[in-house]
Amino acid sequence: MWLNLISQLSGTSKGDRLLDLGCGTDASKQLVARGYDLVSGAYRSDQDPIAEAEYKAWFEPLGEELPPGAAVLDLGCGCGIPTSQLLADRFAVTGVDISRVQISRAASLVPRAKFIRADMTTVSFPTGCFHSVVCLYAMIHVPLAEQPALISSIHRWLRESGLALLVVGSRAWTGTEEDWLGVSGATMYWSQADAQTYRAWFQAAGFDVLDEVFVPEGTGGHQKFLMRRA
Repeated sequence: MWLNLISQLSGTSKGDRLLDLGCGTDASKQLVARGYDLVSGAYRSDQDPIAEAEYKAWFEPLGEELPPGAAVLDLGCGCGIPTSQLLADRFAVTGVDISRVQISRAASLVPRAKFIRADMTTVSFPTGCFHSVVCLYAMIHVPLAEQPALISSIHRWLRESGLALLVVGSRAWTGTEEDWLGVSGATMYWSQADAQTYRAWFQAAGFDVLDEVFVPEGTGGHQKFLMRRA
């Protein structure tokens, strides 16, 4: 199936680079999809120099290890700014996101990448097809019970010794927020474990943790993991 999808994404126009597989029927995932549809512009503008500077530093290990044109998956790519945009300067990027508005913006803002609207827990890629998988602040919107299987999928999609860069939860919490980011009617859903649990899940899936850093945000924060497929 994936080979057929790739052939459908072989053109250069926005329509040729964007495939919509939908968001499924799960209630929590529909909340996330609709929430990001509503807050897309409030969450990220077309340019974000502060995030771009931060993420550039995060991506340095990828630039040092991966060859030009390496296949990179941006899982939960949002509007493509700044992650897909930065990665596409050097690599062949495929972005996946559940929000119709976000993925449409990504296809417009990052013309050098390809994009798929899909649920990241059900989208399928061949074993060993990516040099790297990047998933920043996105897995925490997936129901907790589905995250270990998703981590195993990420491991399977990576080539041997491939790199994974993930930003996940630092403390355990599941819940929703209404009128998120001040946008009326936008309800967002989160579900995350603590850093120790994520570390155990990553190692159980077969990852070697190369680096782990707490990323502060407001009164809390997230945990950033750089890992290698063992």
